[in-house]
Amino acid sequence: MAYIYKGLDGKKIGEIIAMVDGVQAEVDARAFEIGVRAEELLLQHRAEGVAQIEIVKGDIDAYVVLADANGTNAKDNANSALSIEFGRSAYDVEVVDQQGHYVTEYTVGAMEGLHILEQASHLPKKSGAPVKVKRKKVRIIRRKKKAEKAKKRGGGRG
Repeated sequence: MAYIYKGLDGKKIGEIIAMVDGVQAEVDARAFEIGVRAEELLLQHRAEGVAQIEIVKGDIDAYVVLADANGTNAKDNANSALSIEFGRSAYDVEVVDQQGHYVTEYTVGAMEGLHILEQASHLPKKSGAPVKVKRKKVRIIRRKKKAEKAKKRGGGRG
């Protein structure tokens, strides 16, 4: 049986080794390599959107992050990166006006995941079924355009 002893300052040997300058330089270099590969894969698939690859440095580790906070989901602090990486099931969207009256309805199709971070880091693909979520209906409230508001104001000088 192997034991990991604590150093003089109470830290485990693994923590001490992780903080060595050479080890930290290698962690940073690997994160950069994975980040570059991920950015290249993302650019191959980008049709539109604001998805991007970020490299974040922690106290010891470095992280390669796929982030996609766009105008649609930013107000909810949501992030579409999960759908980009692992895919999504189809869902229905119902558009209503501010009074709650039905305007239109459409279906957002299913999308298979791109597995960008998985490929960039050379991790083995997880086995099992793809991401499946129960089909749901989303309600969107359509806001009035400025032109519509201006018409109702009426009046003017005179």
